[in-house]
Amino acid sequence: MTPEQDRHLARQARLVSVVLAATMILWMGASWLGGQMGLETRYAFLFDMAAMAAFIWALIVTARIWRARRNS
Repeated sequence: MTPEQDRHLARQARLVSVVLAATMILWMGASWLGGQMGLETRYAFLFDMAAMAAFIWALIVTARIWRARRNS
């Protein structure tokens, strides 16, 4: 693996970690705020679906990073 490829994978890994951390914080904050404001249940499901989409994206990118490192 070239140094440039290694840096690219490291950048992707950092991005995944930021997305995971931000998703957890925003998801918990949105759930708490929704409960405090008395929002309808459909908004809670909207927050949940958005968080799940971010987690699935992070899982896919992490699998790609893992495969790229394993293949090199």
